[in-house]
Amino acid sequence: RAAALPLARKAATRTFVVVKALFRKMSNSDVEETSGHLLKHHLSTWQGCGDGKGFPEEEMSNKVLNPLVKEWPNMNFKNANELVMGHIIVNDSKAGLRPPALLPGCVRANACRQIWWEPSTVKVGIVTCGGLCPGLNSIIRGVTNCLWRDYGVRDIFGMPAGYNGLSNPEKFPPIKLTPEVVAEIHMKGGSMLKAARGGFDAEKILDELHKLGVNMVFLVGGDGTHFAGNLLYEAALKRGQPISIIGIPKSIDNDVVMFDKTFGFDSAVAEASEVLRNGWVEATSCEKGVGIVKLMGRDAGFVVMCASLGSDQVDLALIPEVDVKLEDILAHVDSVIDRQGHMVIAVAEGAGQSFVATGEKDATGHTIYGDIGTFMRDQVNAHLKPKGGRSFYIDPSYIIRSSPVRAVDHIFCSRLAIDAVHAGMRGYTGVCVGPIHNIIVMLPSKLIASGKKRVNVHRSAWQQCVQACGMPPSLSGM
Repeated sequence: RAAALPLARKAATRTFVVVKALFRKMSNSDVEETSGHLLKHHLSTWQGCGDGKGFPEEEMSNKVLNPLVKEWPNMNFKNANELVMGHIIVNDSKAGLRPPALLPGCVRANACRQIWWEPSTVKVGIVTCGGLCPGLNSIIRGVTNCLWRDYGVRDIFGMPAGYNGLSNPEKFPPIKLTPEVVAEIHMKGGSMLKAARGGFDAEKILDELHKLGVNMVFLVGGDGTHFAGNLLYEAALKRGQPISIIGIPKSIDNDVVMFDKTFGFDSAVAEASEVLRNGWVEATSCEKGVGIVKLMGRDAGFVVMCASLGSDQVDLALIPEVDVKLEDILAHVDSVIDRQGHMVIAVAEGAGQSFVATGEKDATGHTIYGDIGTFMRDQVNAHLKPKGGRSFYIDPSYIIRSSPVRAVDHIFCSRLAIDAVHAGMRGYTGVCVGPIHNIIVMLPSKLIASGKKRVNVHRSAWQQCVQACGMPPSLSGM
């Protein structure tokens, strides 16, 4: 096995050189940021690397031996230049839908033999931003345990109240984290660090981190958090303040671009599927009953789509990506009631806004959405009650986002947390970790914050949902 290692490394290096050569030949005139712009995201090359195009040579720059090598000499350590190809399908029928930003390939986020940071010099801050999401405590626990047990880092602090805790640690004192402190936090929902919005001030945050001696920060949040995280990275770059800023994206709606999925989503789908079954129980316990369940999903219908498939009792899935007509909805209600005597409708909170638009915005500039759930309830009641039918409306609201993490999601959180730590110890900064083809990789935070992922109605997942629900073409968006 030992004799095979040098050969494997040589083969990996040859592959890496070929990929880099292909990347240099690529025309990126229409792609401002790609997975291959990582030179400016490693602390060995982040200053003076031009546009940052290319991959860092970790084997040349990372001089510290990973303590895991001594502790676990037979452990499988990744080659620092291992890439996951962004596009893997030959003769792809949907080639035009694949993000060109992933074409150069994505560097794997995992343990390597050589690292950038000397663990004894590392001081860490962990922050959870935005709203609640199943798995936040699992991430905090996983990051803490990996730092403490694998790297021997002892200065680990949770910064309460999101970015507020980073910019004003006097008002929101840091919480010392140890394996004992985080041992049972994954057993309940929410965040032990009290997730919050606002409070971002890049210059003030960097000043406070410098005072505290923090040189590694883990940012847990959605696309807004990582948009701000990229600004923090750029401010640190401008200052020349060496700090590893590692993002771990979260989203119940699964609307973070590039990555396969975000943590919290599987738990949300599992909880939502149970609520849909409750809607089915109500509907089947009444003559001409219609169960209507409103689920989370302001701009993306992934929860509704997957929960509809998971419960397998839904007859109509309404998502923000598909515009529908009320008369088509009511015609489908009649058709389903005539066929089976009951019906279940799953509706995303951002669906059907043409019916209930408020025209208002909140203090942050986001559109205030009208209540499509109660609108559907009232319309279905008005339509069915003269015929002897009625609707049963369920809005689980924050029950889903405050739920404890499910086992499959906890495992995923642990993967993300551990690989986030490895990425930070290897010297990366201004990046987020997440799965591409179910392999955890690193991408520039700017890329993650570049937009929102939405359900593509021409892909097989939505087509499967349409077929499972028995929806007519007029309600499918296809």
